[in-house]
Amino acid sequence: MSRLLLWLSMIGLLGLHLTLPFDIFEAVDDETAQLILIELRAPRTLLALSYGAALGVTGAALQAVFANPLASPDITGAASGGALGAVGTAHFIGLATPLAMAIGGAAGAGLALIALFAIAGRGADPARLLLAGLAIALAAGAATSLLLALAPSPYAFYDQWRWLMGSFVDRSWPQAIAAALPATVACLAIWHWRRAYDLLALGEDVAASLGISPRALAQRTILLSAVAVGACVAMAGAIGFVGLIAPIAARALVKGQPGRAIGLSALIGASVMLAADLLVRFGPDGRTIPVGVITAIIGTPLFIVLLLSLKSRRAA
Repeated sequence: MSRLLLWLSMIGLLGLHLTLPFDIFEAVDDETAQLILIELRAPRTLLALSYGAALGVTGAALQAVFANPLASPDITGAASGGALGAVGTAHFIGLATPLAMAIGGAAGAGLALIALFAIAGRGADPARLLLAGLAIALAAGAATSLLLALAPSPYAFYDQWRWLMGSFVDRSWPQAIAAALPATVACLAIWHWRRAYDLLALGEDVAASLGISPRALAQRTILLSAVAVGACVAMAGAIGFVGLIAPIAARALVKGQPGRAIGLSALIGASVMLAADLLVRFGPDGRTIPVGVITAIIGTPLFIVLLLSLKSRRAA
């Protein structure tokens, strides 16, 4: 029942995301309305849907691999690393095509996750993981701002809010496809290994006795997460908290089984991202509100509640 409700909610949000606000279609002729729907709204919707689902899937997988509910693409530094890789590729290497930026974003996200795994490792306590991820995210964010400030284009620095907080405004079909295609392939690969994450939750020894290599699973997860998150970040910037919220909510629906939570986490992540991007459309005229601001407003209280629950659990 919960899965059906999530599907219906996401489909409803998908329809609203394509059509709201309605008044813009009433002010133009049918041909222009069709152009707006196909060339502007549809790629934006595809990108938001893909990005949200990718954050949900990779967040669930990373939390299973790190055995820690705080392991999400933004807190682990993967999103910030992806933004750094994309900015470096576009503004300094000079390859600004969607494909090149997606590859650069994936490389940056992968390096951030490898660094985190080397520093914190599996089963690290929340404080260690949080501090390591925060250090990586801050360093990557600072490096992104520095690259934009030093970029040959005088307008690059003013675009940093998009890279640091995320936006789906004015995205084209090539950009949406460059994010959606690798993210979909990577997420399907993670979903294929969903049973392995359930076995890993029983302990590394149990998983190994059943033919699952925890180290190989972690390596695959880091690689696939880097591809999915890096490609999306390269097209829309870093957006936080969705990869943290969605897996936690999904696990609550499946009684804590990380593998079973992956599919539900994709639905929740996509729905949250679509809803957040819908809200920014109703901001003041002439002002563009980054999507990451909305997700941060929603996610910060939940993050604090999660930290307090972990603290009380350890105290008990």
